[in-house]
Amino acid sequence: MDSGAGIVVRARRVVLPDGIRAAAVHSENGRITAVTPFDQAPADAVTLADDEMLLPGLVDSHVHVNEPGRTHWEGFASATRAAIAGGVTTIVDMPLNSIPPTTSVEALHVKRESAKGQVAADVAFWGGAVPGNVEQLRPMLDAGVVGFKCFLLDSGVPEFPSLDDAGLRAAMAELAGVDGLLIAHAEDAAVIDAAPEPEGSSYAAFLASRPGKAEETAIGGLIAAARDTGARVHVVHLADGDALPLLRRARADGVRITVETCPHYLTFAAEEVPDGATSYKCCPPIREASHREALWRALGAGDVDMVVSDHSPCTPDLKRLDDGDFGAAWGGIASLQVGLPTVWSGARARGIGLDAVVRWMSTAPARLAGLSGKGAIAVGKDADLVAFAPDETWTVGELQHRNPVTPYTGRELTGVVRRTWLRGQPADGSPIGRLLDRG
Repeated sequence: MDSGAGIVVRARRVVLPDGIRAAAVHSENGRITAVTPFDQAPADAVTLADDEMLLPGLVDSHVHVNEPGRTHWEGFASATRAAIAGGVTTIVDMPLNSIPPTTSVEALHVKRESAKGQVAADVAFWGGAVPGNVEQLRPMLDAGVVGFKCFLLDSGVPEFPSLDDAGLRAAMAELAGVDGLLIAHAEDAAVIDAAPEPEGSSYAAFLASRPGKAEETAIGGLIAAARDTGARVHVVHLADGDALPLLRRARADGVRITVETCPHYLTFAAEEVPDGATSYKCCPPIREASHREALWRALGAGDVDMVVSDHSPCTPDLKRLDDGDFGAAWGGIASLQVGLPTVWSGARARGIGLDAVVRWMSTAPARLAGLSGKGAIAVGKDADLVAFAPDETWTVGELQHRNPVTPYTGRELTGVVRRTWLRGQPADGSPIGRLLDRG
């Protein structure tokens, strides 16, 4: 699948690890072999237009593909086509919503067989940590998963139960011995149980049913367990800006904890979500504008490490678009294809450069997942490249997702992915991707 002949792509603006400058990127057999001045390129080099920038392919470490078992929600072919269209050259598939969930070596083999021959982008896999599978964790690492996802409350699907504190600590103790990574959906069940029930189409009622205190309490427990076990942990999809001081103190104390947020938490605000607009439903919920701005500040300060999609689509009927019932609707936002222009639109409006967006959406997720060949335009890395027009505007319409129900529909964004290369090959949605192992 590698491009044996090699390719050189050059641009007047290339996002490199040490800044943005003119450069030519040379590759052979799918790997970057040199980064030279713009003029040091052969006559047949691909030269980007003056309004384009060259970026490394993005790495989205939080994608629910759902195949096998719920392929009618999303699948490897459609998800990876959407990824490539959005400049994402590597995704890491979540262990739940597929049946079977990826909670054993056998289930990992089933997942990989389902993906084989279908993927337009490179795909790595998370394993799952659930009650009773501690003995599967190290064998799954050996079989290639990049780490383990757990829930600290009901996951929404019965085949992927949550961990209580004892189960969480058992998994973390097991992983600490091999420096494995545990990533956690951090909302506290007791706090949510004590909150009011969501009421029909009211977004305010849905937001009140999942208060920020649920995130803060669960993150506090995760920090305590990480401190006691020495394990590496990661908080997925942070929505609550009030949890940031907890995380900041824990990191200052030496707790090995990282954190991500998502495009929807950086874009939308609770005050703007219409009642009945269940395409906006996700868990934890989109909170008020003050939380959105706190998350942007935290990204700038390094207190939030990365931005990934949490792409979690379902069929339109499960979103309850007909009656707008937030309590009954599936919680998840489809956004894999639009993540880059969404985050860039917000960053640009705040005076933040594209080099920061690349750090958050390529370099940091690659590091989290231990994908050493990904995440930057540098010698030895895979030649995953994106031609991006940062000043062009467009309106979100037709998307490659299997079920493209999304709150981004009709939204004007800035930044267009014009071309993508995967390991030096033009990526057009055809199945040229690979299935990756940890490391």
